[in-house]
Amino acid sequence: MTDRRRSRGLSLRARLLLIASLLLAVGLTAGSAVVTGFLHGYLVSRIDAQLRPMATSAVQQVRSPESFARTIPVGEAGGFWDNYVALLGPDGELIAEQRYQEQPGPTDPALPRLDAAAVDAHGGRPFEVPSEDGSGSWRVLALTSASIAVGDESSVRVRRETVVVAASLDEVQATTARLNTISLATGAGLLVVLTVVGSFAIRGGLRPLRRIEQTLAGVAGGDLSQRVPGLAAPGTEIGRLSDALNDMLAQNEAAFAAKERSESRMRRFVADASHELRTPLVGIRGFTKLFRMGALTGQDDVERTMDRIERESLRLTRLVEDLLLLARLDEQRDPAESLELAQMDLRTVAADALHDVRALDPSRPVELTGPDGGTAAAAPALADEARMRQVVTNLVGNAVRHTPEGTRVRIGVGTADGQAVLEVADEGPGLTEEQRSRAFDRFYRADGSRSRTDGGGAGLGLAIAHSLVTAHGGTISLVSAPGAGAVFRVRLPLAGDATSPEEAV
Repeated sequence: MTDRRRSRGLSLRARLLLIASLLLAVGLTAGSAVVTGFLHGYLVSRIDAQLRPMATSAVQQVRSPESFARTIPVGEAGGFWDNYVALLGPDGELIAEQRYQEQPGPTDPALPRLDAAAVDAHGGRPFEVPSEDGSGSWRVLALTSASIAVGDESSVRVRRETVVVAASLDEVQATTARLNTISLATGAGLLVVLTVVGSFAIRGGLRPLRRIEQTLAGVAGGDLSQRVPGLAAPGTEIGRLSDALNDMLAQNEAAFAAKERSESRMRRFVADASHELRTPLVGIRGFTKLFRMGALTGQDDVERTMDRIERESLRLTRLVEDLLLLARLDEQRDPAESLELAQMDLRTVAADALHDVRALDPSRPVELTGPDGGTAAAAPALADEARMRQVVTNLVGNAVRHTPEGTRVRIGVGTADGQAVLEVADEGPGLTEEQRSRAFDRFYRADGSRSRTDGGGAGLGLAIAHSLVTAHGGTISLVSAPGAGAVFRVRLPLAGDATSPEEAV
């Protein structure tokens, strides 16, 4: 558990370096073992190759034990500096032996019992035995031969004897030991050098990750505009990671910016709503104080004050109702659920809006046309008639309030581009680009005034119209420019369209 925790605490650079060093060490060790094994096998095979002709020559030349010393060419004949030759009887008993040793070395080989059966079992293959004192080892080859032994003058007998030829492996072991020492020293030095070089290489390879870390630290510090620079080719792992992080950072920056805008709008909304609610309440409270203080001495004063209180309460009621409507539309996942949808013709609403304009300002010229002029046409739509009347009433009231008296107003209705269209256009002073972009914001008024002396509204009419049209699955747009009037255009899906209001949203 402790080792696992420690390994988790290591940096990526340290772990990569550790893994690379371990793999290198294992590779060097395995390579050294393979080379040493091959060399040992090669040297032993050379000894075996020299033992066989030496043993074969001895088998061919042995005639009797007395001739053994004269017929076996020991030393130079075998090509070894340290060898051993023995003559054994059929039962494995030692008959004669010779040893050639230029320098003091290991003792004689500890030969096993080599009777005829044991020699046949080896099948003429060399085998290895330890020395008598266990300090070294020997390579042994045993071959059998029929030798003539003279007993006395009256009898001659033939018996099977064994010739044993052995060579010391002392030089082979010394050579492999030296090779192991050299391999160990070379491998250790190479491991140190490659570890140092690998450390610098890994540091260079991880430099892009440090740049990414610095960038993310800057983002965490509040600078959302930072991006990961192009640290590698797009097809590499670092390149793909950089692209993914940049996409994520861009989305986060956009999300934070949207959140800031939303919070800013919410703060403004709360401030505006508080002011709009406070204004009629302050007026009602002031009139009641006047009454309690006895400042209203006559019946006419009381009636005028009560009339003002009634108007302010009605304004407060409308404002609260508008806010509740907007809140319901905002909180519902499917705003169309709050609507009573039915098939209707927008011409009915447009015709009523024409009479509303004439009632509000009889001197104002107003006409009913098709979209962008022409003849008014049917505009069948699946809509809530009461809510659509509220939308058109807000648009018409906006045109009457914000244009001079006598300004021409046009109400267009019909179909265009496969949608039902209703528009309210005026030839008033128009709006600037900044005013046009904020026209549908809540509590926004182009004059920026809080005064109600001119009969202005609370700035919720266009916001409510936008929310209601959106709930119907339609769109509302404004086309305006300074001195060019304004055109509010409402588009709804046709009644026979397969797209439902909730799908259009």
